[in-house]
Amino acid sequence: MIEVKNISLTLDKKQILKDISLKLEDGKIYGLVGNNGCGKTMLMRCICGFVRPQKGEVEADGKVVSKDTDYLPDCGIIIETPGFIPYYNGLKNLMALAAIRGKISESEILRSMERLGLDPGWKKPVGKYSLGMRQRLGLAQAIMENPSRLILDEPMNGLDRQGVEETRNLLLELRDEGKLIIISSHNAEDIRILCDEVYEMDKGEIYAHVTA
Repeated sequence: MIEVKNISLTLDKKQILKDISLKLEDGKIYGLVGNNGCGKTMLMRCICGFVRPQKGEVEADGKVVSKDTDYLPDCGIIIETPGFIPYYNGLKNLMALAAIRGKISESEILRSMERLGLDPGWKKPVGKYSLGMRQRLGLAQAIMENPSRLILDEPMNGLDRQGVEETRNLLLELRDEGKLIIISSHNAEDIRILCDEVYEMDKGEIYAHVTA
C-alpha cells in the first residue's frame, strides 16, 4: 500500500497541491484525471520522492518517502518524456540503466522489450526513434526490474492505435499480477478500460473519487 497523508505543496507563492490524501492498494490501477496544470504530475512527483511537499507525507512499506528513504521503493516510473542516450540503441540503453542496480540479467531486459513489441536486435539509435517507439522503450525500462509499483504519466503518449491496445492489455496483466499502478491520461477511454478507481483533480485538489 501507498498512503498519501494530507500533502500540500506551494511553489513560487502558488499552491500546487492542497491537502491531498489517498490510500492506494496493490492489485489495482488508479487514474488521475484533470486539465493541464491541475496538479497530476506534481502529485506523482511527490509520491515518487522527486519533490518533497511542505506539509504531509507519503508512506510506503512503513517508510516515509523523502525521509526514511529517498525515493518510493520498488517502483517503475515514467514522468514526462523518457530520457535515453541518443546514440545507443534500445537494448544498449536498457542494459546501461540495468547495470546501475545490477538486479536483472540480459534475459529479463529482452523479455521487457518483447512485451512492449520492441525488437532487441534493432540497431537504430534511440535518437532516431519516433515518439511512440521512445514511449515503448520507456515502458520497457519501467517494467524490466519487475517492480511491485508503476507510476506512469501519460503512458500512451505518442503510441499508435495498436500500441495503445497492446499497452492497455499489458497494464491489465500487470495489475492481475498484483501490481499497484497509478496512471494519468487525457484519454477517457484509457481511464474507462484500465482504472479500478479514479481521482479527479482541479487546482491542486481532489474533488471527486470514482470507483469502477
